[in-house]
Amino acid sequence: MAAPGAEEDPFVRYRSPLVSRYASPEMGFNFSERKKFGTWRRLWLYLAQAQKDLIVLRDGFNLLLPKLATVISRLADFAEQYAALPTLGFTHYQPAQLTTVGKRCCLWIQDLCMDLRNLERARDDLRFRGVKGTTGTQASFLQLFEGDHDKVEELDRLVTVKAGFKRAYLITGQTYSRKVDVEVLSVLASLGASIHKICTDIRLLANLKEIEEPFETDQIGSSAMPYKRNPMRSERCCSLARHLMTLVLNPLHTASVQWFERTLDDSANRRVSLAEAFLTADIILSTLQNISEGLVVYPKVIERRIRQELPFMATENIIMAMVKAGGNRQDCHEKIRILSQQAAVVVKQEGGDNDLIAQIRADPYFSPIQGQLESLLEPTSFTGRASQQVVRFLKEEARPMLIPYQSKMGVKMELAL
Repeated sequence: MAAPGAEEDPFVRYRSPLVSRYASPEMGFNFSERKKFGTWRRLWLYLAQAQKDLIVLRDGFNLLLPKLATVISRLADFAEQYAALPTLGFTHYQPAQLTTVGKRCCLWIQDLCMDLRNLERARDDLRFRGVKGTTGTQASFLQLFEGDHDKVEELDRLVTVKAGFKRAYLITGQTYSRKVDVEVLSVLASLGASIHKICTDIRLLANLKEIEEPFETDQIGSSAMPYKRNPMRSERCCSLARHLMTLVLNPLHTASVQWFERTLDDSANRRVSLAEAFLTADIILSTLQNISEGLVVYPKVIERRIRQELPFMATENIIMAMVKAGGNRQDCHEKIRILSQQAAVVVKQEGGDNDLIAQIRADPYFSPIQGQLESLLEPTSFTGRASQQVVRFLKEEARPMLIPYQSKMGVKMELAL
């Protein structure tokens, strides 16, 4: 057992005369305990500084993933609730075949599920830089371990494991390849594109008065026009999503101009672009969660728009019914063509309602199918397998992806206006 105070009293412990009598102060210090421990601390500091960006990126993904899963979960509940509610589909933003509110929402969910997989892949593909030294050769560590390659590799492995990574990059320069940052920001930019599309759809639906984002009782829709209910949250998401999508250009440029083992012109740019990308993604996911938890649907408005367009869509069904009742297809087609054009004049030039069905009811030619007209115009008969697709998609794809995040999903999101 060491004598009391031995660590502090130099006269109690043996000291080599090489140090006490002969060696220069510089050389004595070079092999001193202080130098040894100081060197260890500096090594760990250098390692920490070199690795912190990868520690930070991984943790950033771990924060975003449960939030994205929460958004998917909320939208899945919405899609399930409205799986069978018919609504007018649009292609080129022109009226097309019917779909359902839930099926349209599943288009949004499917994109977000792709983003969830991409974020998981990008996180899991991250490797630790490990103990590689100033140019990636591990020369300083090989010197530290007096040429023992196995010890250098074991240190590399131990540091990687302690940092929470399964693998380290075998090849690096002074830093890990800046292509890693490209991959990270690419998946975040893709998430931004998905959210921009979703919120753009919601903004367009708000204009049609079919679906609206949540609106607080004391919220001001417009400072100039008090009757308005502007889709402020969706607009915010679109605005920030555009910013997120542009940030991927930074690591692309940075990776392209890294000379040899490293240049320092990456540092200031990365300090801004990486942080802003994760912060922006966090903000728009929180906002989208708030939107998805309070979406308001107006079925009567949706039904009225369907009634305006459905008569034209139903003409093929009417023709087939007439043929089954013994009518001539060409004659029926011509009758429908003329009546459809007349109805279009009423709608487009006179601003009236679509009266095609009323004209068909009044024409004796169609008397064989008068009793079938109501069933031929039932909106659910025009939505195909939309509701079945919703049920299967949510059961087999969307909801199983959320299982790992069940315990981390957030509570209802309250948003500061």
